[in-house]
Amino acid sequence: MTNPAEELLDIVDEHDRVIGTALRGEVYRRGLTHRCVFILVRDPAGRIFVHRRTDTKLFAPGAYDMFVGGVVGSGETYAEAAVREAEEELGVHGVTPRPLFKFLFEQDRLSWWCDMYEAEWDGPVSPQESEVAWHAWLTPAELADRLTRDTFVPDGLEAYRRYLELRSA
Repeated sequence: MTNPAEELLDIVDEHDRVIGTALRGEVYRRGLTHRCVFILVRDPAGRIFVHRRTDTKLFAPGAYDMFVGGVVGSGETYAEAAVREAEEELGVHGVTPRPLFKFLFEQDRLSWWCDMYEAEWDGPVSPQESEVAWHAWLTPAELADRLTRDTFVPDGLEAYRRYLELRSA
């Protein structure tokens, strides 16, 4: 398996235009704006796939997340990355993410464009052990309860807030 810090990423500007490339470790160290995908995965009953990230993750190790996803590789489209990330993290094949919206996440000296997707999966999952330390399918109410007591990734929290706003509109 490749060292995540050595992945080549596209560096983008405030309009999401590619302005260069850098290794992921450098991107994080220098706070360069890059691209990520987030996929909210539901089962047919409407439960949401929630997981705890492994303690070895570069960003937010050990935090919980209600999205699968990750960085978009250099030259990769958001849509390609959404399928790749969903299938890698869930350990499945045949996920069809539907695009929702995109926003720029900024916190402290970090920033990345987040392209949001939603997908349904009705089969078993075998999450990637290098990425997922724990997982469960939670109802929206169970997720809301966990949000009050567990530490979630900050970009996922912002994405979920925007997702809920979109659904209520």
